[in-house]
Amino acid sequence: MIRRLFLVLAAFSATAASSLAAQNPAVVERGLLEKMRADHVPAVSIAIVDHYRVVFAKAYGVAEFGGSTPVDSNTLFLAGSISKPIFATGALVLVEQGKLSLDDDVNKTLQSWHLPESRFTIAEKVTLRRLLTHSAGLTVHGFPGYAMGAPIPTVPQVLDGAPPANTAAVRNDDIPGAHWVYSGGGITIAQLMSTDVTGEPFPALMRRLVLEPLGMTRSTYENPLPAARWKEAASGHEKIDTPVPGRFHVYPEMAAAGLWTTASDLARWAIALSHSYRGEPGGVLSPAMARQMVSKQMHQEPPNGNGYWGLGVGVSGDADSLMFNHGGRDEGFVATMAMWPNRGRGIVILTNGVNGTLLNEIVRAFAEEYRLVPAR
Repeated sequence: MIRRLFLVLAAFSATAASSLAAQNPAVVERGLLEKMRADHVPAVSIAIVDHYRVVFAKAYGVAEFGGSTPVDSNTLFLAGSISKPIFATGALVLVEQGKLSLDDDVNKTLQSWHLPESRFTIAEKVTLRRLLTHSAGLTVHGFPGYAMGAPIPTVPQVLDGAPPANTAAVRNDDIPGAHWVYSGGGITIAQLMSTDVTGEPFPALMRRLVLEPLGMTRSTYENPLPAARWKEAASGHEKIDTPVPGRFHVYPEMAAAGLWTTASDLARWAIALSHSYRGEPGGVLSPAMARQMVSKQMHQEPPNGNGYWGLGVGVSGDADSLMFNHGGRDEGFVATMAMWPNRGRGIVILTNGVNGTLLNEIVRAFAEEYRLVPAR
């Protein structure tokens, strides 16, 4: 639902005014608390980017339904699948360092586990590029996570669907490169590639490659979230007005779903990628690599969609209307982000409820105020 909305906004933005006149970011607040109550979303955190700066960062509501602890712009939320483009940035840094290849067979890199060959991989191989563009022909769309206190599988156990993993084995059921099919399982293979070639624990690796260089000081891929930081985090709400037991799930599939972050930190990443894309300083990727990341590499054909995918991000539009985006969904959390790199404008929304309608309304208000869609 969120991805479809962004495709519609991108289509409108091609005809929208390109003026960067000052806008009022507080427009997203209009009626927000009432909508939150109506949609049973305990907390929302929003960051707005304009002129390549975070011009608005604010949070609303409480960390947990029935509680009294207010959230603020520093409160941590699980980003769900928005974990993927942040990870993809780190993986592309490793490509630029010569430690990973975009187009080699992943089994040439993997050391602690190997993807079984099959009739689908006789002629075409699974590569990092195909993992990041969801075109590797792999199974396992997403991950439900693990209840706090439950046994947590290793990454190879996740990939083999071996106990205590709660998802199926990640295997080819299509020819690599043939079709776009979203696969969190594929991103988990890429996670293992990154730790196999560096020998570093995944959270430390992503902190070194991406989070620290981009000033994402609040963010972490640590799963489970260290107990010392629990007080900084919102609780998830998968059921109406009911906190997730244990407050949130644990995601050993950290690259696919395990990022704890803030809206402002994600906005900093979007700004940095935009700068790199435009050949400006401030990012961790070269301009050439950033342009590959934000390029239309794989077409989503119906019924999977009708847009395009870059290296870890959805991509639509061209020139001033160019936009990269991603949505996120973990147990009890929903999020979305979109950035127009040639306009210097974007938005990030994190919530600890699962009603996507609220996010759509916030995005629509932002897009109209910032002239990304024609005024009504």
